[in-house]
Amino acid sequence: MTELSLRELNRTLLARQKLVERVELTPLDLVRHLVAVQGQEPNWPYVGLWSRLTGFRHDDLAALLRDRSLVRSTMIRRTVHLADAADFRWLRPTVQPVVAAALKAPYYRDEIDGVDLDELAAAGRELLAGQQLRRRDLGELLAPRFPDRHTRRLAETVELLVPLAHGSETGAWGRWRNRYVTVGLAEEWTGVPMAEAAQPETLVLRYLAAFGPATVADMQAWAGITRLAEVVDDLRTRLRVFTDDQRRVLFDLPDAPLAEPDLPVPVRFLPAFDNALLGHKDRRRIISEEDRKRTAGEASAGVPMYLVDGFVHGRWSLDGATLRIVPWHPLSASDEAAVCAEAEALLSFIVAGGNAVGADHDPRVVIEG
Repeated sequence: MTELSLRELNRTLLARQKLVERVELTPLDLVRHLVAVQGQEPNWPYVGLWSRLTGFRHDDLAALLRDRSLVRSTMIRRTVHLADAADFRWLRPTVQPVVAAALKAPYYRDEIDGVDLDELAAAGRELLAGQQLRRRDLGELLAPRFPDRHTRRLAETVELLVPLAHGSETGAWGRWRNRYVTVGLAEEWTGVPMAEAAQPETLVLRYLAAFGPATVADMQAWAGITRLAEVVDDLRTRLRVFTDDQRRVLFDLPDAPLAEPDLPVPVRFLPAFDNALLGHKDRRRIISEEDRKRTAGEASAGVPMYLVDGFVHGRWSLDGATLRIVPWHPLSASDEAAVCAEAEALLSFIVAGGNAVGADHDPRVVIEG
Protein backbone atom coordinates (compact mmCIF):
# COMPACT_ATOMS: atom_id res chain seq x y z
CA MET A 1 0.00 0.00 0.00
CA THR A 2 1.18 3.52 -0.79
CA GLU A 3 2.30 5.53 2.21
CA LEU A 4 1.10 9.14 2.34
CA SER A 5 3.19 11.75 4.12
CA LEU A 6 1.76 14.32 6.51
CA ARG A 7 2.27 17.03 3.90
CA GLU A 8 0.37 15.01 1.29
CA LEU A 9 -2.46 14.52 3.77
CA ASN A 10 -2.33 18.20 4.72
CA ARG A 11 -2.53 19.46 1.15
CA THR A 12 -5.24 16.97 0.26
CA LEU A 13 -7.32 18.00 3.27
CA LEU A 14 -6.96 21.69 2.42
CA ALA A 15 -7.95 21.04 -1.19
CA ARG A 16 -11.03 19.04 -0.22
CA GLN A 17 -11.98 21.60 2.41
CA LYS A 18 -11.75 24.36 -0.24
CA LEU A 19 -8.99 26.13 1.67
CA VAL A 20 -6.32 26.18 -1.05
CA GLU A 21 -8.14 28.87 -2.98
CA ARG A 22 -11.54 30.43 -2.60
CA VAL A 23 -14.08 28.74 -4.84
CA GLU A 24 -17.20 29.91 -6.66
CA LEU A 25 -19.57 27.31 -5.24
CA THR A 26 -22.86 28.51 -3.78
CA PRO A 27 -22.93 28.46 0.02
CA LEU A 28 -25.49 25.64 -0.11
CA ASP A 29 -23.30 23.54 -2.40
CA LEU A 30 -20.32 24.11 -0.11
CA VAL A 31 -22.26 23.00 2.96
CA ARG A 32 -23.43 19.92 1.05
CA HIS A 33 -19.84 19.11 0.08
CA LEU A 34 -18.63 19.47 3.67
CA VAL A 35 -21.61 17.34 4.87
CA ALA A 36 -22.22 19.72 7.78
CA VAL A 37 -20.65 22.98 8.95
CA GLN A 38 -20.01 23.65 12.60
CA GLY A 39 -22.53 26.17 13.88
CA GLN A 40 -22.03 25.92 17.62
CA GLU A 41 -22.43 29.67 17.92
CA PRO A 42 -24.10 32.01 15.42
CA ASN A 43 -21.22 33.92 13.80
CA TRP A 44 -18.64 31.18 13.32
CA PRO A 45 -20.17 29.48 10.23
CA TYR A 46 -20.11 32.83 8.43
CA VAL A 47 -16.35 33.08 9.01
CA GLY A 48 -15.84 29.49 7.84
CA LEU A 49 -17.73 30.10 4.61
CA TRP A 50 -15.97 33.43 4.02
CA SER A 51 -12.61 31.64 4.20
CA ARG A 52 -13.69 29.24 1.46
CA LEU A 53 -15.94 31.12 -0.96
CA THR A 54 -15.41 33.88 -3.49
CA GLY A 55 -17.49 36.99 -2.81
CA PHE A 56 -19.33 35.53 0.18
CA ARG A 57 -21.72 37.92 1.93
CA HIS A 58 -23.42 37.55 5.30
CA ASP A 59 -26.90 37.35 3.83
CA ASP A 60 -25.87 34.51 1.51
CA LEU A 61 -25.95 32.23 4.55
CA ALA A 62 -28.72 33.97 6.48
CA ALA A 63 -31.03 33.62 3.47
CA LEU A 64 -30.52 29.84 3.42
CA LEU A 65 -31.63 29.68 7.04
CA ARG A 66 -34.64 31.88 6.39
CA ASP A 67 -35.84 29.88 3.38
CA ARG A 68 -35.14 26.63 5.28
CA SER A 69 -32.67 25.25 2.75
CA LEU A 70 -30.36 24.71 5.74
CA VAL A 71 -31.13 23.11 9.07
CA ARG A 72 -29.37 24.29 12.21
CA SER A 73 -29.56 21.51 14.76
CA THR A 74 -27.74 19.01 16.93
CA MET A 75 -26.12 16.29 14.84
CA ILE A 76 -22.57 14.98 14.41
CA ARG A 77 -20.55 14.74 17.64
CA ARG A 78 -23.73 15.83 19.45
CA THR A 79 -22.95 19.44 18.56
CA VAL A 80 -24.77 22.10 16.60
CA HIS A 81 -24.10 22.10 12.85
CA LEU A 82 -25.67 23.49 9.71
CA ALA A 83 -26.66 20.93 7.08
CA ASP A 84 -28.60 20.86 3.85
CA ALA A 85 -32.21 20.00 4.72
CA ALA A 86 -32.11 16.90 2.51
CA ASP A 87 -28.93 15.71 4.22
CA PHE A 88 -30.25 16.36 7.72
CA ARG A 89 -33.07 13.95 6.93
CA TRP A 90 -30.63 10.99 6.95
CA LEU A 91 -27.78 12.50 8.96
CA ARG A 92 -29.63 12.95 12.25
CA PRO A 93 -30.99 9.36 12.37
CA THR A 94 -27.51 8.08 11.51
CA VAL A 95 -25.83 9.87 14.42
CA GLN A 96 -28.77 9.53 16.81
CA PRO A 97 -26.84 7.04 19.02
CA VAL A 98 -24.29 9.69 20.01
CA VAL A 99 -27.02 12.33 20.44
CA ALA A 100 -29.10 10.12 22.72
CA ALA A 101 -26.01 8.98 24.66
CA ALA A 102 -25.94 12.40 26.34
CA LEU A 103 -28.84 11.25 28.49
CA LYS A 104 -26.42 8.99 30.37
CA ALA A 105 -24.34 11.94 31.56
CA PRO A 106 -25.00 13.29 35.08
CA TYR A 107 -26.11 16.64 33.61
CA TYR A 108 -29.21 14.87 32.27
CA ARG A 109 -29.42 11.66 34.27
CA ASP A 110 -29.71 13.36 37.64
CA GLU A 111 -32.68 15.44 36.45
CA ILE A 112 -34.64 13.01 34.26
CA ASP A 113 -34.19 9.79 36.21
CA GLY A 114 -37.57 8.06 36.32
CA VAL A 115 -39.11 10.16 33.53
CA ASP A 116 -40.85 8.17 30.80
CA LEU A 117 -38.78 9.32 27.82
CA ASP A 118 -41.35 8.21 25.25
CA GLU A 119 -43.97 10.26 27.07
CA LEU A 120 -41.62 13.25 27.23
CA ALA A 121 -40.84 13.03 23.51
CA ALA A 122 -44.55 12.80 22.68
CA ALA A 123 -45.31 15.82 24.87
CA GLY A 124 -42.54 17.79 23.18
CA ARG A 125 -43.90 16.93 19.74
CA GLU A 126 -47.40 17.95 20.79
CA LEU A 127 -46.31 21.30 22.20
CA LEU A 128 -44.11 22.14 19.21
CA ALA A 129 -46.62 21.11 16.55
CA GLY A 130 -47.10 24.04 14.18
CA GLN A 131 -44.83 26.45 16.04
CA GLN A 132 -41.35 27.25 17.25
CA LEU A 133 -40.63 28.01 20.89
CA ARG A 134 -37.67 29.16 22.89
CA ARG A 135 -36.15 26.30 24.84
CA ARG A 136 -37.03 28.14 28.05
CA ASP A 137 -40.68 28.44 27.04
CA LEU A 138 -40.84 24.80 25.96
CA GLY A 139 -39.47 23.76 29.34
CA GLU A 140 -42.07 25.84 31.18
CA LEU A 141 -44.87 24.24 29.15
CA LEU A 142 -43.51 20.78 29.93
CA ALA A 143 -43.17 21.48 33.65
CA PRO A 144 -46.83 20.86 34.65
CA ARG A 145 -46.71 17.45 32.97
CA PHE A 146 -43.42 16.52 34.61
CA PRO A 147 -43.48 18.29 37.98
CA ASP A 148 -40.44 18.78 40.18
CA ARG A 149 -38.09 18.55 37.22
CA HIS A 150 -35.54 21.05 35.93
CA THR A 151 -37.51 22.82 33.19
CA ARG A 152 -34.54 23.63 30.95
CA ARG A 153 -33.34 20.05 31.19
CA LEU A 154 -36.76 18.82 30.10
CA ALA A 155 -36.59 20.97 26.96
CA GLU A 156 -33.02 19.93 26.21
CA THR A 157 -33.95 16.27 26.62
CA VAL A 158 -36.73 16.65 24.07
CA GLU A 159 -34.12 18.00 21.65
CA LEU A 160 -32.03 14.87 22.15
CA LEU A 161 -35.00 12.58 21.62
CA VAL A 162 -36.75 14.37 18.76
CA PRO A 163 -35.08 15.91 15.68
CA LEU A 164 -35.59 19.66 16.06
CA ALA A 165 -34.55 22.59 13.89
CA HIS A 166 -33.44 25.93 15.29
CA GLY A 167 -35.21 29.05 14.11
CA SER A 168 -33.48 31.15 11.45
CA GLU A 169 -32.99 34.01 13.91
CA THR A 170 -30.96 31.69 16.14
CA GLY A 171 -28.34 31.35 13.41
CA ALA A 172 -28.46 34.97 12.25
CA TRP A 173 -25.22 36.95 12.07
CA GLY A 174 -24.44 39.19 15.03
CA ARG A 175 -23.42 37.08 18.05
CA TRP A 176 -20.32 35.14 19.03
CA ARG A 177 -22.27 33.32 21.76
CA ASN A 178 -25.82 31.94 21.79
CA ARG A 179 -28.22 34.11 23.76
CA TYR A 180 -31.30 32.05 23.14
CA VAL A 181 -32.35 29.19 20.92
CA THR A 182 -35.76 28.64 19.35
CA VAL A 183 -36.70 25.12 18.32
CA GLY A 184 -39.36 23.44 16.19
CA LEU A 185 -39.99 20.05 14.70
CA ALA A 186 -37.44 19.35 11.96
CA GLU A 187 -40.01 17.56 9.81
CA GLU A 188 -42.18 20.69 9.81
CA TRP A 189 -39.16 22.89 9.13
CA THR A 190 -38.03 20.88 6.09
CA GLY A 191 -41.43 19.67 4.93
CA VAL A 192 -40.18 16.08 4.59
CA PRO A 193 -40.18 13.18 7.07
CA MET A 194 -36.98 12.02 8.68
CA ALA A 195 -35.41 8.86 7.24
CA GLU A 196 -36.63 5.75 8.99
CA ALA A 197 -33.21 4.06 9.14
CA ALA A 198 -29.61 5.11 9.66
CA GLN A 199 -27.43 5.44 6.56
CA PRO A 200 -23.86 4.80 7.75
CA GLU A 201 -22.59 3.94 4.25
CA THR A 202 -23.71 7.34 3.00
CA LEU A 203 -22.05 8.94 6.03
CA VAL A 204 -18.70 7.26 5.31
CA LEU A 205 -18.68 8.03 1.59
CA ARG A 206 -19.67 11.67 2.08
CA TYR A 207 -17.08 12.08 4.84
CA LEU A 208 -14.28 10.72 2.67
CA ALA A 209 -15.14 13.11 -0.15
CA ALA A 210 -14.49 16.09 2.16
CA PHE A 211 -11.99 14.69 4.70
CA GLY A 212 -10.29 11.64 3.18
CA PRO A 213 -8.04 9.74 3.09
CA ALA A 214 -8.85 8.77 6.67
CA THR A 215 -8.79 5.93 9.17
CA VAL A 216 -11.89 4.37 10.64
CA ALA A 217 -10.95 6.08 13.92
CA ASP A 218 -10.97 9.43 12.09
CA MET A 219 -14.44 8.77 10.71
CA GLN A 220 -15.75 7.85 14.13
CA ALA A 221 -14.14 10.85 15.81
CA TRP A 222 -15.75 13.20 13.28
CA ALA A 223 -19.21 11.64 13.44
CA GLY A 224 -19.16 10.71 17.12
CA ILE A 225 -20.52 7.22 16.46
CA THR A 226 -18.86 3.80 16.64
CA ARG A 227 -18.92 0.50 14.73
CA LEU A 228 -17.99 2.10 11.43
CA ALA A 229 -15.30 -0.55 10.87
CA GLU A 230 -18.07 -2.95 9.88
CA VAL A 231 -19.41 -0.42 7.40
CA VAL A 232 -15.97 0.20 5.90
CA ASP A 233 -15.40 -3.54 5.59
CA ASP A 234 -18.57 -3.80 3.49
CA LEU A 235 -17.40 -0.88 1.35
CA ARG A 236 -13.78 -1.98 1.06
CA THR A 237 -13.95 -3.17 -2.56
CA ARG A 238 -15.20 0.31 -3.49
CA LEU A 239 -12.41 2.18 -1.69
CA ARG A 240 -8.72 2.92 -2.21
CA VAL A 241 -6.39 2.00 0.63
CA PHE A 242 -3.25 3.82 1.79
CA THR A 243 -1.14 4.01 4.93
CA ASP A 244 0.12 7.02 6.85
CA ASP A 245 3.53 7.67 8.40
CA GLN A 246 2.60 5.45 11.36
CA ARG A 247 1.48 2.57 9.15
CA ARG A 248 -2.19 3.06 9.93
CA VAL A 249 -4.64 2.14 7.19
CA LEU A 250 -6.34 5.02 5.41
CA PHE A 251 -9.41 4.71 3.19
CA ASP A 252 -10.48 6.96 0.35
CA LEU A 253 -12.83 7.23 -2.59
CA PRO A 254 -11.39 5.66 -5.73
CA ASP A 255 -11.60 8.80 -7.87
CA ALA A 256 -10.81 11.42 -5.22
CA PRO A 257 -7.69 13.43 -6.13
CA LEU A 258 -4.60 13.61 -3.93
CA ALA A 259 -2.70 16.89 -3.68
CA GLU A 260 1.02 17.30 -4.22
CA PRO A 261 2.98 17.81 -0.98
CA ASP A 262 4.61 20.99 -2.30
CA LEU A 263 1.32 22.59 -3.41
CA PRO A 264 1.49 26.30 -2.46
CA VAL A 265 -1.24 27.23 0.01
CA PRO A 266 -2.28 30.64 1.38
CA VAL A 267 -2.73 31.90 4.92
CA ARG A 268 -6.22 31.03 6.12
CA PHE A 269 -8.16 32.07 9.23
CA LEU A 270 -10.49 29.40 10.60
CA PRO A 271 -13.38 29.92 13.00
CA ALA A 272 -13.82 28.19 16.33
CA PHE A 273 -14.97 24.59 15.91
CA ASP A 274 -14.06 24.42 12.19
CA ASN A 275 -14.29 20.83 11.03
CA ALA A 276 -11.01 21.09 9.13
CA LEU A 277 -9.51 21.18 12.64
CA LEU A 278 -11.89 18.67 14.25
CA GLY A 279 -12.53 16.21 11.42
CA HIS A 280 -9.98 13.55 12.43
CA LYS A 281 -8.87 11.67 15.50
CA ASP A 282 -5.26 12.16 14.44
CA ARG A 283 -5.15 15.88 13.73
CA ARG A 284 -1.46 16.07 12.90
CA ARG A 285 -2.31 16.62 9.24
CA ILE A 286 -3.29 20.19 10.17
CA ILE A 287 -2.10 20.86 13.73
CA SER A 288 0.92 19.46 15.54
CA GLU A 289 0.34 17.50 18.70
CA GLU A 290 2.29 20.12 20.65
CA ASP A 291 0.05 22.91 19.36
CA ARG A 292 -3.11 20.88 19.86
CA LYS A 293 -2.25 20.51 23.53
CA ARG A 294 -1.99 24.29 23.91
CA THR A 295 -5.78 24.56 23.70
CA ALA A 296 -6.87 21.10 24.86
CA GLY A 297 -8.52 22.55 27.97
CA GLU A 298 -10.51 25.04 25.89
CA ALA A 299 -12.20 22.52 23.59
CA SER A 300 -15.66 23.24 24.92
CA ALA A 301 -15.33 26.94 24.09
CA GLY A 302 -13.66 26.53 20.72
CA VAL A 303 -10.51 28.32 19.62
CA PRO A 304 -10.22 30.22 16.32
CA MET A 305 -6.89 29.46 14.65
CA TYR A 306 -4.98 30.50 11.55
CA LEU A 307 -2.86 28.51 9.10
CA VAL A 308 0.57 29.28 7.67
CA ASP A 309 1.92 26.88 5.05
CA GLY A 310 -1.17 24.76 5.61
CA PHE A 311 -0.67 24.07 9.31
CA VAL A 312 -1.96 25.79 12.45
CA HIS A 313 0.48 28.53 13.35
CA GLY A 314 -1.40 30.29 16.15
CA ARG A 315 -4.73 31.57 17.36
CA TRP A 316 -6.78 34.70 16.89
CA SER A 317 -9.58 36.49 18.70
CA LEU A 318 -11.73 39.59 18.55
CA ASP A 319 -11.56 42.33 21.15
CA GLY A 320 -14.20 44.82 20.05
CA ALA A 321 -13.10 45.75 16.54
CA THR A 322 -9.52 44.65 17.17
CA LEU A 323 -8.46 41.33 15.71
CA ARG A 324 -5.68 39.96 17.89
CA ILE A 325 -3.26 37.36 16.56
CA VAL A 326 -1.18 35.20 18.89
CA PRO A 327 1.58 33.37 16.95
CA TRP A 328 2.89 30.15 18.44
CA HIS A 329 5.89 30.13 16.15
CA PRO A 330 8.14 32.79 14.59
CA LEU A 331 6.83 34.57 11.51
CA SER A 332 9.05 35.48 8.59
CA ALA A 333 8.57 38.95 7.16
CA SER A 334 6.67 37.60 4.14
CA ASP A 335 4.47 35.35 6.28
CA GLU A 336 3.71 38.21 8.67
CA ALA A 337 2.64 40.36 5.75
CA ALA A 338 0.38 37.58 4.44
CA VAL A 339 -1.13 36.99 7.90
CA CYS A 340 -1.85 40.71 8.33
CA ALA A 341 -3.39 40.99 4.87
CA GLU A 342 -5.74 38.06 5.44
CA ALA A 343 -6.58 39.29 8.94
CA GLU A 344 -7.45 42.74 7.62
CA ALA A 345 -9.68 41.19 4.94
CA LEU A 346 -11.42 39.08 7.59
CA LEU A 347 -11.89 42.06 9.88
CA SER A 348 -13.43 44.04 7.02
CA PHE A 349 -15.87 41.20 6.45
CA ILE A 350 -16.77 41.06 10.14
CA VAL A 351 -17.25 44.81 10.43
CA ALA A 352 -19.34 44.88 7.25
CA GLY A 353 -21.82 42.55 8.91
CA GLY A 354 -22.51 45.09 11.64
CA ASN A 355 -23.44 44.64 15.35
CA ALA A 356 -20.75 42.02 15.97
CA VAL A 357 -17.69 43.98 17.09
CA GLY A 358 -18.83 45.88 20.19
CA ALA A 359 -18.38 49.55 20.89
CA ASP A 360 -14.89 49.91 19.45
CA HIS A 361 -15.34 51.13 15.87
CA ASP A 362 -11.67 51.57 14.95
CA PRO A 363 -10.89 48.23 13.26
CA ARG A 364 -7.26 47.17 13.52
CA VAL A 365 -5.12 44.04 13.46
CA VAL A 366 -2.61 43.43 16.26
CA ILE A 367 0.04 40.71 16.34
CA GLU A 368 0.93 40.04 19.95
CA GLY A 369 4.28 38.92 21.32
